[in-house]
Amino acid sequence: MREGFILYNTDCRVVLRELAKVGTAVNLTLTSPPYNIGKDYEEPKSLGEYVGWCSAWMNEVWGVTAPGGAFWLNLGYLSVEGKGRAVPIAYILWDKSLFYLQQEVVWSYGAGVTAKRFFAPRNEKWLFYTKDANDYTFNLDDVRDPNVKYPNQKKNGKFRCNPLGKNPSDVWDFPKVTTGSNRSSRERTPHPAQFPLGVVDRIVKVSSDYSDVLLDPFSGSGSSGIAAVGNGRVYIGVELREDYCRASAERHERFLAARDDEASQAALSVL
Repeated sequence: MREGFILYNTDCRVVLRELAKVGTAVNLTLTSPPYNIGKDYEEPKSLGEYVGWCSAWMNEVWGVTAPGGAFWLNLGYLSVEGKGRAVPIAYILWDKSLFYLQQEVVWSYGAGVTAKRFFAPRNEKWLFYTKDANDYTFNLDDVRDPNVKYPNQKKNGKFRCNPLGKNPSDVWDFPKVTTGSNRSSRERTPHPAQFPLGVVDRIVKVSSDYSDVLLDPFSGSGSSGIAAVGNGRVYIGVELREDYCRASAERHERFLAARDDEASQAALSVL
């Protein structure tokens, strides 16, 4: 634990049950679980086992979520034997918890899987859930897109567009965190399935407030933790693999050092 960054090296359901026991209220859960596609950080399950496992931990997240809280779930694709090659996991899991589904957000990115007999996948889904269907945090003004084509256009003497920018819509264009020689992203960590900070930063800003508690039960590379602490939230991360925990902790230390250096430089400039 350091400066609002708390990371547990254990199974997420252990932590979720302890949070429930002590009455911790989580304002925002932001995560991406294993997709059950054979990655080295997951144990393969049958489709029924996978759905049951996801339903169980999602409902435990619901149990610790504050009344006005939100749950953002990132999902890719898996194959279903005899049924489909690239089935969006969102189609399988969307109604398997007690949360209310507000909408699906499509994260579009440039890099992705190559293919010859079907179109190359270049997007993943985010499911935006809330605990209450109508009462929830949604700070749209904090995430508006200033790139407006006609910012000064008026109707009946009033600006048609909010002066802070437009609603970003439900399709988000953020480059994927890439790997490889001469093309690796600057924020790349050893984790093979890493969020770009731009995506999680938007979610943290829109679905939580300053000093809120943010949870990621599959912390992975710790991107959600960086976005949380960077925006003045308290982060609780859970990660089963010790090597990913160590990499996340080191990344957090680098973030704090860079932030402190930037602050010190700003202070010097006004002396």
